[in-house]
Amino acid sequence: MSTATAPAAVRPRPRGDAPYAVVGRPRNEGHGKRLTAAFEALEVFPALAESRNRLLALTGEENPSTGDVVRAIESDVALVISVMRLANGLDSPKRGQVESVVSAVEVLSPEAVQRLATNAETFEFFERGKTWDAAPERFRLHAVAVQRAADRLAAAAGYAHRDRLLITALLHDVGKLVLMHAYPGYPKQVHGPARTPEERLHYERRELGVDHALVGGVLARRWNLPNAVASAIERHHSDDAQGDAAFVRLADMLAHYSQGSPVSSTELLRAARTVGFGPSELRSVLYDLPYPSQDRPRAVEPCPLSTRELDVLKRLAQGMVYKQIALELSLSTSTVRTHLHNIYGKLGAVDRAQAVLHATERGWL
Repeated sequence: MSTATAPAAVRPRPRGDAPYAVVGRPRNEGHGKRLTAAFEALEVFPALAESRNRLLALTGEENPSTGDVVRAIESDVALVISVMRLANGLDSPKRGQVESVVSAVEVLSPEAVQRLATNAETFEFFERGKTWDAAPERFRLHAVAVQRAADRLAAAAGYAHRDRLLITALLHDVGKLVLMHAYPGYPKQVHGPARTPEERLHYERRELGVDHALVGGVLARRWNLPNAVASAIERHHSDDAQGDAAFVRLADMLAHYSQGSPVSSTELLRAARTVGFGPSELRSVLYDLPYPSQDRPRAVEPCPLSTRELDVLKRLAQGMVYKQIALELSLSTSTVRTHLHNIYGKLGAVDRAQAVLHATERGWL
């Protein structure tokens, strides 16, 4: 296609010192307008119809499981975006501070979630929309792969902000959707010969003057998402990434690896060390990644037990007897028995085995 008839897209940097240019336009002309229009287009980014329908079915039940509702929302990026935006936009003390879908579901009423799902734009597996083509499904597949890798890493590391990390992992590449809409030549005409995530980011900065991580952070702030989420999205490719951003950076590399895409072994190991994984731990993760996860369940539903009751139940799960528990926690044996009586009542258990199983299945142990 000739330059004269090409759509507005990014062409490779010319040889020499001449700056790159958007086809038919100087470098920065219309740049802000393009991004703004792309931000607005994401207001109607579609959800997978199957995910929306499953969420509607759950919210239509008399007493839907909080865990099932959270999992249905987290199965789709568009639903996550809508729920997080709605929860963080409420005129309440939690405004701009809701960091996970778990917290969002607690803040929103079941009716609000149901209305949101009912009004959501959708796409089908076998259909291509006029605005987004096949982008929603490609984006969803990678986002879910990164989320699974991040969840596995967080569980193995005992990371304290597991629920927030899952949101960041799902939304980490949302800036790519912005660039895709703003520049029809993205990503192919921008990434060129780049093979690894680091090389692709380099080409984005060179050809566009911005990268998808930075744009994603800007968008997250426009949506009033918590700064911890926006900052992690913005820095998930940074060499000095910490916390959520560091986990997402490693999870992104692992997802590319598991999908057969090239990754730099040096960068992979460097990213792993940032979150406390050495070569042996990383080898174990790389080996296990293709298989179903056996990590401990997430504590999605609120735990009815007090901190002390949980302390007692954890030790019961370790096989300790009453006297051992009492000695370790500096309690009397009768107090331990009282705690266990209360635990059984709160969990609806008839014995210690059932109580431990019930709490383990819900991620409280």
